[in-house]
Amino acid sequence: MLIYNVTTKVDWSIHEAWLEWMQKEHIPAVVNTGCFIKSQLLHLLETDESDGPTYAVQYFAASITEYNHYLTQFAPSMRKEVTDHWGNQVVAFRSLMQVVD
Repeated sequence: MLIYNVTTKVDWSIHEAWLEWMQKEHIPAVVNTGCFIKSQLLHLLETDESDGPTYAVQYFAASITEYNHYLTQFAPSMRKEVTDHWGNQVVAFRSLMQVVD
């Protein structure tokens, strides 16, 4: 099992609208690509929130094949959508992790 993790720092001025958009639109759209089994949204604690809160979204993929399919077929348009909606009011970084049993 792989976890595609997207950590995002969100400006306070858009925080509530961004969070609602993520929960109702963006995260469901990513999962509905069929590349991920499930997702979870987390609020990072014990971080400097003076500029805004930090969140992580974790998308669970069964294999590297599904993850790579997402990267090539869906990620560019999904990332563009985030930029078009929120501009530089969000800053994200991505990582890929493997679950160790």
